[in-house]
Amino acid sequence: MSLKQQITEDMKTAMRAKETARLGAIRLLLAAMKQKEVDERVELVDADVLAIIDKMLKQRRDSITQYEAAGRQELADVEKFEISVLQTYMPQQMSEAEVAAAITQAVAASGAAGVQDMGKVMAILKPQLAGRADLGKVSGQVKAALSK
Repeated sequence: MSLKQQITEDMKTAMRAKETARLGAIRLLLAAMKQKEVDERVELVDADVLAIIDKMLKQRRDSITQYEAAGRQELADVEKFEISVLQTYMPQQMSEAEVAAAITQAVAASGAAGVQDMGKVMAILKPQLAGRADLGKVSGQVKAALSK
């Protein structure tokens, strides 16, 4: 079953169970997926869905920071719940050691000699790590590895 089908089935389950908060979060995800399909006139594959979920997770984390800074804990709690729902569709996160090993392997495979070759290394890593590691942190680790 594709990720898109899984999300649709989860929406139906949430409807039947009358879980309104969970249903709302799933509908937000489905709306974002439908928007991308309509805008780009494509059928989404699992990698596209993961990219959408990752983007939504980043938006939720930013919102939580803003809400907590403004003293709006009830809104931050809603965002945290949405993160917990979205997180269920993401693959298992990689450990620091696994990320470091992937970086080492990508540096060797690309023949990168310095920081100027960072794009080559990230091009190799991005498909491997998408949804399984924070690519912002990975980027910093790659830069550090190439600076040595």
